[in-house]
Amino acid sequence: MGDPSRRAIFELLARQPCSVQELANRLPISRPAVSQHLKLLHDGGLVTRTAQGTRRIYRLNPDGVAALRAWFDGVWSDALIAFAKTADAAPYGPRPDPDAHPEDS
Repeated sequence: MGDPSRRAIFELLARQPCSVQELANRLPISRPAVSQHLKLLHDGGLVTRTAQGTRRIYRLNPDGVAALRAWFDGVWSDALIAFAKTADAAPYGPRPDPDAHPEDS
């Protein structure tokens, strides 16, 4: 999901199932590039494909998206816990003024 084109494909598929050509028509990348991104999304379990005549129709895989969301939720939860621990460990009271000169006291 780190590639902007891959995210754009993911977002388009979130709106509706599409073929490679339909996606390529909506994006500033070639059909082969769309196919490569779809292969990675498919291999990662985020999209499924079904044959419709000679075309393959791609759609988001709800199970894969749920797994991705669960992973992000875990990462976010861990980050919030680490932030809370850091905040709890911070000293209380006014912070020293970094611009103050000791001789002014």
